Amino acid sequence: MTALIRPAQADDIPALVQLRLANAHRHIELGPSAHRQPDISAVYQYFHDALSSPDTSTPLILVAEVPGEVAGMAEVVIVPDPPGHQILIPRRTAQIHTVVLDGYRRKGIGTALVSAAEQQAAEHGVSLLIAPIFAPNTSAIRFYSGAGFGEHGVLLSKEPAARPTGAPNQ
Repeated sequence: MTALIRPAQADDIPALVQLRLANAHRHIELGPSAHRQPDISAVYQYFHDALSSPDTSTPLILVAEVPGEVAGMAEVVIVPDPPGHQILIPRRTAQIHTVVLDGYRRKGIGTALVSAAEQQAAEHGVSLLIAPIFAPNTSAIRFYSGAGFGEHGVLLSKEPAARPTGAPNQ
């Protein structure tokens, strides 16, 4: 299936909101304790602000348009350089998030979005793209691996033990 990959425009905001909500639904199924359905007005505001800002640090958002519909999007979120006190070598890094509607998956649209997003990221000075993926999302791991992404460290998490109310700080 052929899709036109282009920068998102203000007219695309309703479709972008639907893509974000569909992505939230998929992630809630994968991990309901870690994901939520965001407030639709907050999602709308986010995309409105992102598409109307001239700031170069705002996300780069591309859409895949098939006749009559936006079938997917790729969002490249540029990460600020690490502060001077950290040990990481400063380099322009970005996270990539790709969403394709169910009816358009496995038709090359996601691959086309990632390829175009890589090009856009490079044109904005990004030298490292990171795809943060929730571990149970094996289809996303397979997709990004197939697009040439490899492991980049390990992210471990833990919820801190709650202190009893009124317990003194040590």
